[in-house]
Amino acid sequence: MQVNKNIDHGKAFDWGRTSADYARFRDIYPPEFYQKITDLGLCVKGRKILDLGTGTGVLPRNLHKHGANFTGADISANQIEQARRLTAEAGLDIDYVVSAAEDVDFPAGTFDVVTACQCYVYFDKKLVFPKIHKLLKNGGHFCILFMAWLPSESGIARKTEELILKHNPSWSAHSMARFTYDFPEEASGLFEVADSFHFDVAVSFTRETWHGRAKACRGIGASSLPSQTIAQWEAEHKKYVESLPEIFEIPHFATVLNLRRV
Repeated sequence: MQVNKNIDHGKAFDWGRTSADYARFRDIYPPEFYQKITDLGLCVKGRKILDLGTGTGVLPRNLHKHGANFTGADISANQIEQARRLTAEAGLDIDYVVSAAEDVDFPAGTFDVVTACQCYVYFDKKLVFPKIHKLLKNGGHFCILFMAWLPSESGIARKTEELILKHNPSWSAHSMARFTYDFPEEASGLFEVADSFHFDVAVSFTRETWHGRAKACRGIGASSLPSQTIAQWEAEHKKYVESLPEIFEIPHFATVLNLRRV
């Protein structure tokens, strides 16, 4: 279990607890999300990529077709187990290691690009930026990505958040709104901003996939809630989603900070 005083009011969480659901329901980035990455010239043929906080290998598996050479790293052995399974089932060639971002161990100048999708908030910035600077080649890129639903623009997302908070009031990843990342002070002298922007995307769900996506979040599946509490949330949320259309869209926003090594 991990504990961060700035996340969920210091309540413990572990993404390994929800790896099976994560593997089934968190591969949801739409094509335009990946297009933004390739439009930046990242994760394409001839590039060697390290994907930090890779989870179940969502980014490497979806970008593999563009020809880059990927290595995925994640602190959770359960997440990496699922990543390897899904990668093997898809017949892809991607390497994975179990490691926290702060501890990844490769020779200096190994990678052209380091990516971090949905995981930047968990990093110790004072340790990670010098580490990534060392691992990147001259002029290499560190690309930070994040995507979240917009509860202010979706009654479905808002109701789901209400039910999560009912059972886990410590969950702090609610009420998301559009933002762009500020240049981190820990990156000063090591990186410069190459690109910074956000954009909107609509993500389609069924009742089952929305329930699964919600469960595989830090507020429920990855939380330290007792199994009985999670089961109570599941029953209430399933009852709610039964009232929804079979297929619907949830508005999301995505934000990108593309840093260049100096």
